[in-house]
Amino acid sequence: MIINQKIEHFNSPLYLESGRILESYDVAYESYGELNKERTNTVVVFHTLTGSQHAAGRYENDNKTGWWDILIGDGKVIDTRKYFVICVNILGGCNGTTGPMSTNPSTNEPYRLKFPVITISDMVRAQQNLFAKLGIKKAHAIIGGSLGAMQALCCSIEYPDFTSRAILLAGTYATSPWAISFNKIAMDGVLNDPRFKNGQYEKGDFEEEGLLGLALGRMAGHISFLSPYSMRRKFERNYVETDGLYELFGRFQVERYMEYNGYNFSKRFDPLSYLYIIKAMNIFDATRNYESLSDSLSFIKAKLYLIGFKNDLLMLPEELESIKDTIEALGRGDKVEYRCIDSDYGHDAFLVEYDKFDTYVKNALEEEF
Repeated sequence: MIINQKIEHFNSPLYLESGRILESYDVAYESYGELNKERTNTVVVFHTLTGSQHAAGRYENDNKTGWWDILIGDGKVIDTRKYFVICVNILGGCNGTTGPMSTNPSTNEPYRLKFPVITISDMVRAQQNLFAKLGIKKAHAIIGGSLGAMQALCCSIEYPDFTSRAILLAGTYATSPWAISFNKIAMDGVLNDPRFKNGQYEKGDFEEEGLLGLALGRMAGHISFLSPYSMRRKFERNYVETDGLYELFGRFQVERYMEYNGYNFSKRFDPLSYLYIIKAMNIFDATRNYESLSDSLSFIKAKLYLIGFKNDLLMLPEELESIKDTIEALGRGDKVEYRCIDSDYGHDAFLVEYDKFDTYVKNALEEEF
């Protein structure tokens, strides 16, 4: 499978939901497979909070594959011999698409905290501009988990003619107070770290040591991605073999795991991007610009395939089920399917336990209308 990496530049302004304007911007993306002559075989994959456009395959001299490589590729569930698969780095990100550390053309300096607050709608609008530039008027399907599911739902509501099927995994129609509280820890951790310098740090400042505040916030977030059951199964009460039980800072295996994930993440992900993206997630509410959830979902023309996970504590499966119930109440029961996967892994099950839901994704992609 060939990985195509590109960055498209837009000189036309992007009008944001806040009323602010980006006079110009870049959108980075990866694609796999070939676009057919009719340009109708596109599958759009929306990435997660800490993901990127690198959804599948392996770069040369890199032993790490894309974040959903298990599902995307030649002969896999999202078959790149059949579909043209595209994943776009979100607006506000730090992997090529314009974000807070991008250069502000009016000052030739990074935007930093002068970057405008963005929303999921803004992310989707930038992506739609890219698809239009590529000549993709309608996708075969759109799919995403967590933040990706938010984008997929937003796209289905605001661009109802863009696709005939949308697959949402571990998603919600509005970010809950529970999720916002975890994001609060991350935001305060970053803002109160002296090395953050109120956003006046330089690119590369954290590549070697990371940023402590972001690492701590990521640890808190990572707890919400798992569950008590998966943690018990993975770690039990095992202690780090080289640490003494009666050393004050001796660690349990779960503590070492949290350190590893937190500190490594803070070396590779830009803290300002993290702040802007979690703000966009906090704002997300499919009812916010509508009279009700029923009102917003009434705009959807695509069939929704909703996949929740039992023991997902971050985005409860019943939040997806309420979308199903609302669409059925609109008299459109044929336009929605809901599955609750029996899983005790937690929120990140959609990135790990693929064998429990891959058949549903395959059936959704292949269903004929």
